[in-house]
Amino acid sequence: MAKEFFLYCDESIEKGKYYSDFYGGALVESQNYERIVSTLEAKKVELNLYNEIKWNKVSGGYLEKYINFIDAYFELIRSGDIKLRLMFRQNAYEAINLTERQKDNGFFLLYYQFIKHAFGFMSLPEDDSKERKYLRLYFDELPDNKLRCEAFKSEIFGIQSLPGFVKSNILIRREDIVDVDSKKHVILQGMDIILGSMGFRLNNLHKAKPEGSRIRGKKTIAKETLYKNILKQIRTIRPGFNIGVSTGGTPEDRWLHQYRHWNFVPKNHKIDTTRFK
Repeated sequence: MAKEFFLYCDESIEKGKYYSDFYGGALVESQNYERIVSTLEAKKVELNLYNEIKWNKVSGGYLEKYINFIDAYFELIRSGDIKLRLMFRQNAYEAINLTERQKDNGFFLLYYQFIKHAFGFMSLPEDDSKERKYLRLYFDELPDNKLRCEAFKSEIFGIQSLPGFVKSNILIRREDIVDVDSKKHVILQGMDIILGSMGFRLNNLHKAKPEGSRIRGKKTIAKETLYKNILKQIRTIRPGFNIGVSTGGTPEDRWLHQYRHWNFVPKNHKIDTTRFK
């Protein structure tokens, strides 16, 4: 017997004023996949949301629909059907002593660390059955040329050889690492909204005003309202949750928790105090 996990991954805001390099992942077990997708697709139909839903589409006219959809999404997170992780980098902590190759491949190196650590795959509870666990990875259209993207996928394929992954009996088939179109994957769409809301708030975009205006735009106000609803939902899972810091706990909690954030701080870094909020 074998168990399968589907991991949907996306990224957002490469360069923000205070926080950059946002990555998100939504993990589901294959046995629950059809039910999860059916639930979310039915909610979209109920709300007359027939096209792709995205953070960038949030507006006053669609606000209530998006709130209702994201509430349904969080029901699945609360139940443990979806495990969601976000990672981002605070600009004030600046990496030092990087090679030119590391600088050039920063996007993929960070993505690799996110997949390696954020879900606690190397800290799965002891399982006497030694059941094999296959991990499928679905990336929302990686933003680079094909050669570099394929090299990255090969690195992800090799992650299963790490001692922690071997111990946890996690296997990855090369053909199970693919790019997908988020228009066809409602789990990715829900994550896009959550990921976008965090980049929005952490970079103080809720305060943005159109040039020459003394007041904020309607879309900005709608996005802030949706963000506040998302934060309320997170705090039903983790009371007092602080979006800008890494979620605490043990290494095992990286696997067990329904929802976590990771503020990635390079091992070798300097602090630029002028880049704090």
